[in-house]
Amino acid sequence: MSDTKAKLLSGALQTLIEHGIAGTSARTIAAAAGVNQALVFYHFGSVDELLAAACRHGAEQRVALYREQLAQVSSLSELVDVARDLHTKEKSAGHLAVLGQLLAGAQTQPRLAPATAAGMSLWTEELELVLARVLADTPLTEFVDTAGLATAIAAGFVGLELYEGVDAEGAERALAALEQLAALAGALDGLGPVLQRAVRTQLRRTTRKRSDSQD
Repeated sequence: MSDTKAKLLSGALQTLIEHGIAGTSARTIAAAAGVNQALVFYHFGSVDELLAAACRHGAEQRVALYREQLAQVSSLSELVDVARDLHTKEKSAGHLAVLGQLLAGAQTQPRLAPATAAGMSLWTEELELVLARVLADTPLTEFVDTAGLATAIAAGFVGLELYEGVDAEGAERALAALEQLAALAGALDGLGPVLQRAVRTQLRRTTRKRSDSQD
């Protein structure tokens, strides 16, 4: 990657953090990057294409930063602890705000949608690996859609960044609820074989009833 391209990608992310999607333009990005704004169009064709590339680039960098830490997670409780730490650091650095701005922008600028989704998928794929590992030997493994849960967690953390601005206490309660669910899953995992079979049986019955009621 050329030095100019790298500056533009970094400048785009910085502009989203400082000005939001509404204040992001070729001029503001070029100013942040310290280059001529004509280079935005020379290297990327349009502001939207630059933002799309910046989304992918930023997500790749951030996921790589936490990959080793996530690979060491061995329980849902540990995952929640890591997620709290990640949320604090990413919020402080402005990266959660970037994802929030890109998700908002994709609602009215369709060209941003595929890249924003791709950036989010890097997070969800990493989370899915963790969830598949920590749930593998628990009574929940056959009842939880790990891909769907990973998507819910990733989307939830971006949403919490926006929600904290209007209800910080509510956002904290949401995180605490995740910790409670992780503790519950840990308690189930600690049951003996007989009780685990009983839990699985009850979960299967509940799943069948829900499926029958939806037919």
